[in-house]
Amino acid sequence: MVEASEEVRFDPLKVEVFHHLFAAAAEEMGVSLQRSAFSVNIKERLDFSCAIFTADGAMAAQAAHLPVHLGATPLSVAAAIARHRLAPGDVVFLNDPFDGGTHLPDITSVEGVFDPDAMNAGEDPEPLFYCVSRAHHADVGGAFPGSMAPARDVHGEGLRMPPVKLVRRGTIDQDLLEMFLANVRVPAERRADLLAQLAASRAGVVRLRAMMREHGAAELTARARDLVAWTASLTKDRIASLKPGTWRFEDVLEGGADGRGELLPLRLALLSDGERLVFDFRDSAAQAMDGAPVNTTRAVTVSAVFYCLRLLLPEGTPTNAGILERVEILTTPGTVVDAAYPAAVAAGNVETSQRLVDVILGAMARMLPLDVPAASAGTMNNLSFGGTTASGRSFTHYETHGGGAGAGPRFAGAHAVQTHMTNTRNTPIEALETEMPVRVLSQTVRRDSGGKGARAGGDGIVRRLRFLVDVRLAWMGERQRQAPYGLQGGQRGSLGTASVQPPGEPARTLDPKAALDLPAGAEFEVRTPGGGGHGDLPPV
Repeated sequence: MVEASEEVRFDPLKVEVFHHLFAAAAEEMGVSLQRSAFSVNIKERLDFSCAIFTADGAMAAQAAHLPVHLGATPLSVAAAIARHRLAPGDVVFLNDPFDGGTHLPDITSVEGVFDPDAMNAGEDPEPLFYCVSRAHHADVGGAFPGSMAPARDVHGEGLRMPPVKLVRRGTIDQDLLEMFLANVRVPAERRADLLAQLAASRAGVVRLRAMMREHGAAELTARARDLVAWTASLTKDRIASLKPGTWRFEDVLEGGADGRGELLPLRLALLSDGERLVFDFRDSAAQAMDGAPVNTTRAVTVSAVFYCLRLLLPEGTPTNAGILERVEILTTPGTVVDAAYPAAVAAGNVETSQRLVDVILGAMARMLPLDVPAASAGTMNNLSFGGTTASGRSFTHYETHGGGAGAGPRFAGAHAVQTHMTNTRNTPIEALETEMPVRVLSQTVRRDSGGKGARAGGDGIVRRLRFLVDVRLAWMGERQRQAPYGLQGGQRGSLGTASVQPPGEPARTLDPKAALDLPAGAEFEVRTPGGGGHGDLPPV
């Protein structure tokens, strides 16, 4: 068990017990979501996250799910409870990037948890907790299947849903649900995945009510407050241990509608004064309005900071809102790290989040040179496609691809893994070929793609698919122009590439952001970046 500073007055053993109780409730939500979902992306790749929030909208505990989801959910909860007063059985859904969401495929559900004794007494209580799930849906409309194609603005990316009560006192609003399903591909699958999120919420509510009956509602809410305070105390101690100063770092996104336009800088000034940390991103590029959907909401920027700070904390530290209590995050609305309507944001959640981590860790490496690894692959390598099978069944699919992890001061980088802001699995070949009209021709490690160094960066992957029917395909990646950086003399990892080869034609390389139609028999190949190396190579 980690130790907190002496200023915090609570029983650390009791708080540790409740930490695991809350986290277990979030994990149980995730199991319900996975087992209830229909789409490959959710049930196989586990592209979802669950968490427990307090009455005032602070995250008390999370499951071991996706960092990019979990660090951004507080703004979703804030938007939901600002718009609606939740009664028992109400569930709010949302995905609007400019009203609590991040990018459109990520749909968030928020349900209140009430004191069962107060409900039994006939009172009209306020929620004591919120059960929250976020799932990446395989399609939410837009021009291309998967809703992850380049678009000029958010309206081209799919259906926007502000915080709305899809469920009122346990009854689904069928008119609202039908409106949603009329605007997406494969509506039966989308409906099933939404219901899976309701199953996740119900699992969390049932578990927390059981905990209230066992321990009492007052005890549960008090321990949740203590849990956040404990994490805040541990974070305070860690910040006090950091060397004071200001450290700067910058990296770039591949801008332009095709990813080959002007490079867009992300700039960070990281200030440490022993009492707080300030992350100043205000000098980053203006948001892209030329068809490059790399803009991201402030929620995702906050999420990247949240993740990187958690990396600095002792093992066993509860992950909750206390991490950010002594942190200030400065952004300018209308920039690529704090997008304003109507900016396209599909890649912001998946690509810009990864680059933000590279920038934050780059600055931290200058503050803590013996602790921070080189850059990992720095992209989620997003592929989506869809169409109609020979039998007339519609399908859509979305997946990300792993790459090489950056090497560190004491270790080489891992090969062929999902890194940093994503924590999903790869799509199993058997599941993909069973569910989709596609064949996986190869999937292997991309040997020698990691950066050289005293400790080599991890290698990326090679994955080649053949489509059995005509498809519409979208590809969005990064690190195809500027490779992941090494540290302390380590070399950069290899650039990523993606290509397509229609039948009887030569292969052609795709731009970093691309959308196109392909005939049956066409093949797609991705070669993902390797991680950066760490340390100078010894002389030959």
